[in-house]
Amino acid sequence: MNISMNLLSRLCRPLVYLNKSQLESICSSVRQQSLKSSEKICKRDISVQSILASASSSPPPETEKVVWGSKKAHRKITLNFPIMTTPENEIILEPLRLAVKEQGDLVRQLKDDKANELDVKVAVAELKRRKKTLQDRELQLLPAAATFDRAVLEDVLKRRFFYDQSFAIYGGITGQYDFGPMGCALKSNILSAWRQFFVLEEQMLEVDCSILTPEPVLKASGHVDRFADYMVKDTKTGECFRLDHLLKNYWEKAMKAATDEAVKTRYNLYLSTLDGMSKDEMHQKMREENVTSPITGNTLSDPVEFNLMFSTQIGPTGLVKGFLRPETAQGIFVNFKRLLEFNQGKLPFAAAQIGNSFRNEISPRSGLLRVREFTMAEIEHFCDPNEKDHPKFADNRHIKMTLYSACNQMEGKSAQEIAIGDAVDQKLVANETLGYFMSRIQMFLHKIGILPDRLRFRQHMNTEMAHYACDCWDAEILTSYGWVECVGCADRSAYDLTQHTNATGVKLVAEKPLKEPKSVEVTEAVPNRAAIGKQFKADAKTIVEKLSKLSISELSDLKGAVDNSTEFKLGDIALTKDHVNVKTYMKTVHVDEIIPSVIEPSFGIGRIMYSLLEHRFVEREGSERRCYFSLPPVVAPIKCSVLPLSNDNSFDPFIKTIGAALTNNDVPHKVDNSSGSIGKRYARTDEIGIPFGITIDFDSIKEPNTVTLRERDTMQQVRIPVNEIAEVVRNLSFGKVIWSEVESKYPRFEQQTNTK
Repeated sequence: MNISMNLLSRLCRPLVYLNKSQLESICSSVRQQSLKSSEKICKRDISVQSILASASSSPPPETEKVVWGSKKAHRKITLNFPIMTTPENEIILEPLRLAVKEQGDLVRQLKDDKANELDVKVAVAELKRRKKTLQDRELQLLPAAATFDRAVLEDVLKRRFFYDQSFAIYGGITGQYDFGPMGCALKSNILSAWRQFFVLEEQMLEVDCSILTPEPVLKASGHVDRFADYMVKDTKTGECFRLDHLLKNYWEKAMKAATDEAVKTRYNLYLSTLDGMSKDEMHQKMREENVTSPITGNTLSDPVEFNLMFSTQIGPTGLVKGFLRPETAQGIFVNFKRLLEFNQGKLPFAAAQIGNSFRNEISPRSGLLRVREFTMAEIEHFCDPNEKDHPKFADNRHIKMTLYSACNQMEGKSAQEIAIGDAVDQKLVANETLGYFMSRIQMFLHKIGILPDRLRFRQHMNTEMAHYACDCWDAEILTSYGWVECVGCADRSAYDLTQHTNATGVKLVAEKPLKEPKSVEVTEAVPNRAAIGKQFKADAKTIVEKLSKLSISELSDLKGAVDNSTEFKLGDIALTKDHVNVKTYMKTVHVDEIIPSVIEPSFGIGRIMYSLLEHRFVEREGSERRCYFSLPPVVAPIKCSVLPLSNDNSFDPFIKTIGAALTNNDVPHKVDNSSGSIGKRYARTDEIGIPFGITIDFDSIKEPNTVTLRERDTMQQVRIPVNEIAEVVRNLSFGKVIWSEVESKYPRFEQQTNTK
């Protein structure tokens, strides 16, 4: 809500210095401002709805009674699943597919002909537009599997404190979230499953590196130069917008509304060249188009450069500049030599790290999907660049995966299901190691509960792939927000280790034994340390270090200068043959030095967690209000509930005995002995995803002392002896047995005993 600066300054005073009348005045002002803001928001919602209704070809909905919260954006979302389309739908989609293929062929032709860069960008922008049109039409034609109410999910997550906005009592900070007991346990269980599935099973080397990162490290990796965006502000409210996103949205809407082909072509040209525009060019376009705040319509400030990394100073003097790390990977790269030594100098090996990263997003949105502080789980698999086979790949060759290749995207085709072995054989996936990790990523996501029909792997096209990457696939999960990138799996080649080697002069290489020794020609600079020290004094050490880092071409220039008795410029310093000489000689070597390639699976834990919660949010049939999370036991925050049928004192010894047995078996559990009915207590435990419930009834205090065990999803129950219940629940919780096996072993229970 918008509060005047005068009112805000009054609110910011320490409340202890305000008297009763002042407090009442402030409260009254806040209420009035809230009512005004609410009226504005309602009017804006109504206007947005009217625009959407007028743009839609469907008839307007019938007038209904207004329900509180019904105006919330995206309250009801129709979920469509990526199944094969029908022949009838293919007839409708065929022209759109041909349009995409035609444009994809044009892009390929322009690249083959080495056409003007601007022409290529325009063609790529048109290709993206046609792809988006095709994808939207595909989703419209697919049958709706369910209507998902995101507001109900968000209400449960907040009410049961899975997570909520940080510092909420102070008004909250956008893009930052605190995890409550349930969210914290769920996140911990996902990470524990990840560590078991990857670090332990693959025998990876786990590290935990510092979050505070000196500037030179991120300068070498490219983050200092690449993580800058341009930002503009609403001149009245101070709300910030990322300028390129603002212009893109404005031009896309304007192009859609335009009827003149010349105008459409102009906007299409702007969109295609947006990525290459400078700050001044974007500023000029913003003023020419009179772009204003999309929320208030107010004028916008001039753009300023905004680095997405959080900067800080390390040390009391503030002279050492640093950043909060934007990813966890760099800590692994700079420790490569130590890790290689720990692994006895052998390739391949993998290092893993779990930790928080920070990106100062200009406009965070969509809950956990785009935040400023987030948990990552990253793997860096180091291997010989000429040997990217994987010893375990043969075990996974048969695994079917839904792959959306760059070729299919260019030709307007849908994602295809294919065995990962066939994909590697056809060179659809670059190599076995990349394919192996893609299959393992899919297996892990299925294990923790991501629904198989809502998972695909999308390959980066040449226009979006990083310049150093050989191949890159994103594991995308379908949610109510659309396809969300949750895991990236890339072949980063030797880029990172090369960059840090060049920046530090420390060779981040591995030695590969040769079958037979070989002779190689070595050229190196030989400094005259005495002469350099006498003339340059304090700079002598720096000069010697720079000489040791000279490239082959620089050494050739140095040799020419020495031979011709001329000066050689080393930065601002002039060296002569009195200071340095160039020596060339033959050397017998027994090993080759190689800079390893890196295969990097990178997991966004918050995005995976949200997708899992959405996939596993279920409403009981016939009862809209009874919702629950159908979380697999391996990641469920609490594995089991203990529910005495009533507050009868005779149940207390059994509660204590069963609780102790569950604790001894490492089973997280919750005792609910509140006064509510057993049905309501079942509903409460279901709502936080507890998969199993132990009920102590009046038959439990009789010989042979049995309790009922209830399974959350089916609501079926069996009777199990008290002395066996903890072990059964442990085996169920950690996947050693499944529910059907327990049902076949123990008698089914149909009705609770309610009396002594």
